[in-house]
Amino acid sequence: MKPFIKRCVFLLLALLISPVTISYLLLSMVLNKDALIASYSQCLSLLPGKLGSYLRSGFYRFVFSHCSPDAVISFGTLFSQQDTSIEEGVYIGPQCNIGKCSIGKNTLLGSGVHIMSGKGQHNFSDPSKPIKDQGGIFTKVEIGENCWLGNGALVMANVGKGSVVAAGAVVVDDVPEGVIVGGNPARVLRDSA
Repeated sequence: MKPFIKRCVFLLLALLISPVTISYLLLSMVLNKDALIASYSQCLSLLPGKLGSYLRSGFYRFVFSHCSPDAVISFGTLFSQQDTSIEEGVYIGPQCNIGKCSIGKNTLLGSGVHIMSGKGQHNFSDPSKPIKDQGGIFTKVEIGENCWLGNGALVMANVGKGSVVAAGAVVVDDVPEGVIVGGNPARVLRDSA
C-alpha cells in the first residue's frame, strides 16, 4: 500500500509543477536547453523542505534525460546541463552543483558536492585569446550505483560502482569500483569492503 501512496503523491506533485514544466518545454523549442535548465534550476532550488524536493523531482523527471520520481534533490542544488540522468534511490544533498552526468541507483551526495562536466570544460592553450573564448569539451561524468560522495567533493571524472569519495576530495581521474578515495588529487586509500 505504501508504494502505491508514494506513486500517487509523486504524480500529484508532478501535476502541481506541470505549469512550470510546460513553460520550460515550450521555451526549450526556441532557447538553449542548458541555459534554460540553469535558470529554472536556480528558481526551483529555492523551494524549501520535502515539498520542494518532491516538486523538483516532479519537474526534472520530464526535462532531464532521466530522473526517478523518488530522487531527493535538496535545497539549493543547481543543475547546468539538460543531459543529466538520476536513477532511483538517489539522494543529492543541499547546495550541490551538478553538470552533465549520470548518477547511479542508490547513490548519496553530501552537501556542496560539485560534479563538473568532465575536466576539459575550458581550453587555455592560446595565451593570446581570453579563456572564455577558447571553448571546451563537455563530457558526461558517470557516477556508479551505490556510491557515496562526501561533503564538498569535486568530481571531474567517473566514479565506479560501490565507491566512496571522501569529503573535500578532488577527483580528476576515473575511480575504480569498490574503493575509497580521498585527497587532492584524489587517490585510492583502500578497498571499501
